[in-house]
Amino acid sequence: MGKTTTAINLAAGFAVLEHKTLLVDADPQANSTSGVGFDPKNIKTGIYECIIDGRDPKDVILQTSTPNMDLLPAHIDLVGAEIEMINLPNREKMMKHALSKIKDDYDFIIIDCSPSLGLITLNSLSAADSVIIPVQCEYFALEGLGKLLNTIKIVQNRLNPDLAIEGILLTMYDIRLRLSNQVVEEVKTHFQSMVFDTIIQRNTKLGEAPSFGETIIMHDATSKGAINYLNLAREVLQKNEMTRLTDAEKIINTLGEN
Repeated sequence: MGKTTTAINLAAGFAVLEHKTLLVDADPQANSTSGVGFDPKNIKTGIYECIIDGRDPKDVILQTSTPNMDLLPAHIDLVGAEIEMINLPNREKMMKHALSKIKDDYDFIIIDCSPSLGLITLNSLSAADSVIIPVQCEYFALEGLGKLLNTIKIVQNRLNPDLAIEGILLTMYDIRLRLSNQVVEEVKTHFQSMVFDTIIQRNTKLGEAPSFGETIIMHDATSKGAINYLNLAREVLQKNEMTRLTDAEKIINTLGEN
């Protein structure tokens, strides 16, 4: 449970906390699109048309079943976008240009991009103000994290000097596994304040929700997964001083047993 699970459910968390949120599916696999209840095969226009054809995103955006949460969908044509963009001027800034038309309509825009570093991912990082890095509590986590941080540094130096790291998010945590606890300890030791306090626990409901085309909050609002992602949304809001929470409402520890 990594980037797409986080993109969908953090967007839902912001939406439930009454922040108007747009989820942008910038992955050719279109998992965010299907994960909130739309069949990518039935999507005729999406982020591809906004980038390549200059379509206004307002004409493409879909309402999801979660109040305050919209989707800018993807479909299979996005695979070909990278080839079409190769010879275009400002090819790394085309998504930024497209999203600039709707940026003021939302409190948050969350982009779910492919894990491979192609032109679409570079466009996503060029368009973003900050990036959240999900790290699974598994054996090769630190090796992959080092490579990704290096990529972000390159983007900061060459394309988007304002890109900030919002935080490193530990996911797939299982309190019973020694390895999970070792990864948490190592990541927190190496990266300290860059690591979110909120940790996303391994949770069957989180894995189940996309097959119903639902966010975890719509699927089971009382599950660990829903509580974790609501806490993450609250933590991001607090970090950016976008909320005033009472002590009782502040991030709650969900690392104990159910």
